[in-house]
Amino acid sequence: MKASEIRKKYLAFFIARGHAVIPAAPIIPLDDPTTLFTSSGMQQMVPYLKGAKHSMGKRIVDSQPCFRAEDIEEVGDNRHTCMFEMLGNWSLGDYFKKEQLPWIWEFFTKELSLPKDKLYITLFEGNEFITKDLESYDIWKSLGVADDHIVYYPGKKNWWSRAGTPDQMPVGEIGGPTSEIFYEFPEVKHDKKYGDKCHPNCDCGRFIEIGNSVFMAYEKIEGGLKSLPAQNVDFGGGLERLATASQNTPDVFGIDIFAPIIRSIEVSSGKKYAGEFMAPMRVLADHLRASIFMISQGLEPSNKLQGYILRRLLRRAAVRARRLDADTGKIFAECIPTIVAQYAQAGFIDSSVTPRVQEVVSLELSKFNKALDRGLKEIAKTDPKLIDAQFAFNLYQSLGFPFEITRDLLAEQNITLNQDEFDKIFAAHKQGSRTASAGMFKGGLADQSEITTKYHTATHLLHQALRDVLGDEISQEGSNITSERLRFDYAYSSKPTPTQLEEIETIVNAKITTDLPVTKSIEDKGEAIKSGARAFFAEKYPDKVSVYTIGDYSRELCGGPHVARTKEIGQIKIFKDEALGSGKRRIYAILAAKS
Repeated sequence: MKASEIRKKYLAFFIARGHAVIPAAPIIPLDDPTTLFTSSGMQQMVPYLKGAKHSMGKRIVDSQPCFRAEDIEEVGDNRHTCMFEMLGNWSLGDYFKKEQLPWIWEFFTKELSLPKDKLYITLFEGNEFITKDLESYDIWKSLGVADDHIVYYPGKKNWWSRAGTPDQMPVGEIGGPTSEIFYEFPEVKHDKKYGDKCHPNCDCGRFIEIGNSVFMAYEKIEGGLKSLPAQNVDFGGGLERLATASQNTPDVFGIDIFAPIIRSIEVSSGKKYAGEFMAPMRVLADHLRASIFMISQGLEPSNKLQGYILRRLLRRAAVRARRLDADTGKIFAECIPTIVAQYAQAGFIDSSVTPRVQEVVSLELSKFNKALDRGLKEIAKTDPKLIDAQFAFNLYQSLGFPFEITRDLLAEQNITLNQDEFDKIFAAHKQGSRTASAGMFKGGLADQSEITTKYHTATHLLHQALRDVLGDEISQEGSNITSERLRFDYAYSSKPTPTQLEEIETIVNAKITTDLPVTKSIEDKGEAIKSGARAFFAEKYPDKVSVYTIGDYSRELCGGPHVARTKEIGQIKIFKDEALGSGKRRIYAILAAKS
């Protein structure tokens, strides 16, 4: 079944059950400084899930284009996209499990005709606050789902709240258990690097999640949870994933959404979607689709916030087009009308934007292609043994060649660049320039303005939240703070999931809202560390150290400066998390409006 038909059937199915269709929110949120992009269907529904009355009633349905910047570098395999469309339905204090689960099962098995033996259910296993979700289990059993197709998981997999699992929820936070539906591709062989046995939540690609029903029924109180007077349902199902199931292909780029785009790339490049050309074509298709959505809503490439993400997408796509040994401008120009036409038909894009999109893309390409040509020549003529972080910095300084592009190009030659080394060289150059013009700054930050002070305190909260969500093995590997963002490097061997990043962000913002006091004390270094204060690069500290304590949440050796109370920070938004190699990652966040 075509994706457009799945969307049409889904909306019609829930309209027939009393739901009102709401329009999709812009992919670039309006009047919401807390987030760069609309990253989930429920984003515009948060006020109503918390109790506000929706003008369209208690039963809502929609289809929402979404974008997640944290997945950019994952694109290239057979299942990752950074842009996707989320089908969603909500009950705002109306129906609950006994209606939602049979409805979604009916939609999947009858409307979409998905084979029942390929569908697996996951449920919340319970904890000290809430018992095992036997109610959902009984409903699934009554629908004919076999026991070996129902799997229980702990809260990290099958509980939803903005703060994470029940034990992480602050008093007043709402949440509830979830029931996910997974589709199995039996032909995909399990990769044992993900564990001895495959299961629905395995990352080997054999299973994909095609829908998740969240039952928001509880509010956190001191010592536990209490039932909400009005229980909510929040369902989300990715259209692209539903199409892979309906069309029975484990390659998301093989579905009818991407097929016309891939075909356009094939015609423009003269290459087939196979072998070494599959990954670059996937990146091109995904990144161009996302870029066109952004440009159609008025965004232009820049070096800040959403504009930077758009620039990054277009440049990554341009590099992949070069790998096809084809005319980059031709590929882009011929893909744009294909993508615009597809989403104009769906009502998400006005077809009249095509000339504007072509103009913006062409201008950005003309700027980047010159630097790309020169950069490629420099790389080609340089002995691989001499290519290192300093080489990458020289390319950046002389040609404006982005480090990540240099890194991607060299990775094809099995040359690994050390981003930490690049950052050190960059920082030293920046500091040297600043010193020459304005003299040395004193203290731990080069810029001790009010905004960087807020970022500094937020970094301490972020570090502790990373440990809360990802585990105590998290250790700081470095940080960098400017007046525009914070950057924090940490040791961690896996890629945090979008849910984990959302948990981390929510915890930090909850601590900010709690308005914890930030206090400074002068202590003996050894005693401070012994008492639990965290120290990094401890050798740089004297015997007597400054210790900053944030309520009862964080305690670190630090030179400051910091805010007096956490509420001064406002709120933060995590906009990027990337791998640095060798078990290290880098996370970025910006300050948003005060709560």
